[in-house]
Amino acid sequence: MTRARTVAVVGAGSWGTALAMVLARNGHSTRLWGRDAAQLSRLQNEHCNATYLPGYQFPDGLSICADLSAALDSAEWVLVCVPSHGFASCLESLAALLKPEAGLVWATKGFEPDTARLLDELVVESRGHRSKRAVLSGPSFALEVAAGLPTAVTLAANTPQVAQELAEVFHDESFRVYTSEDMVGVQVGGAVKNVLAIAAGIADGLIFGANTRAALITRGLAELSRLGGAMGGQPRTFMGLAGLGDLLLTCTDDQSRNRRFGLALAQGESAMDAMAHLGQVVEGYRNSREVMILAERYDIDMPIAAQVYKVLYEDLAPRAAVQALLSRALTREDG
Repeated sequence: MTRARTVAVVGAGSWGTALAMVLARNGHSTRLWGRDAAQLSRLQNEHCNATYLPGYQFPDGLSICADLSAALDSAEWVLVCVPSHGFASCLESLAALLKPEAGLVWATKGFEPDTARLLDELVVESRGHRSKRAVLSGPSFALEVAAGLPTAVTLAANTPQVAQELAEVFHDESFRVYTSEDMVGVQVGGAVKNVLAIAAGIADGLIFGANTRAALITRGLAELSRLGGAMGGQPRTFMGLAGLGDLLLTCTDDQSRNRRFGLALAQGESAMDAMAHLGQVVEGYRNSREVMILAERYDIDMPIAAQVYKVLYEDLAPRAAVQALLSRALTREDG
């Protein structure tokens, strides 16, 4: 058993709450903070997150903090679980409160809006190259993590020592953590798979069948790997939990909000209406723009991601997007 730590979790949505529960079950003093004071009051009173994780009571050791400064006080690690479009502003809030020796880990999947920078670049800009930092990603639905069902994830850190230390904080008999030094690959995998899951949802919503879904996942993995490799990620990462594993999960199970978003688009809903009905952030909607920025920047062919972008931002009909993919010129599989 690793020694008990004090951990602050920033972001009280489904994922932040589920990971806070993992940490508290592992014996760590865990403080959960979110920006919605009314929601935090409900979490405190009900001792569960009834909105996102109904039926799962908070373990001992998990406390709700309405004040960010109090949540961060003496925290050895801070876990950030906010949407990617709010990541930069979250870092700004933390900058004045977080001690230099505290470590920062994030479970956010995405890029910085408009610039398409990796979130690690924002962390380095805010806290410096020598700061302890890591990213947690992989095939993991919050509800199943809260339920204590077996889950395996990847944790990539800027040094092997940081990865090992933090893996021991998270790891238990139902939440298995594999370590990595490939922070680039893990971040790219977690972001791009959201865009591909929208494509899978569209195809399934149009009743194109299992063959189509398998083709989309396989060719989508090729797109993800090409982009990630160009950005400096390692091939084995894309074939692991943070790449293929997460892609399979989000493309095939309706717990994935990105997949459900694609299903709704296929049924004729607008992007705005579909997101409103889901009631949660759909990272793939925003990520599709950044993926196209990166594809152009690195001169990478990403036809599936490109069609998703056209559906979302150029009003291309979902069926026409699939037809455009099918009508592409013949090519080698490794092309």
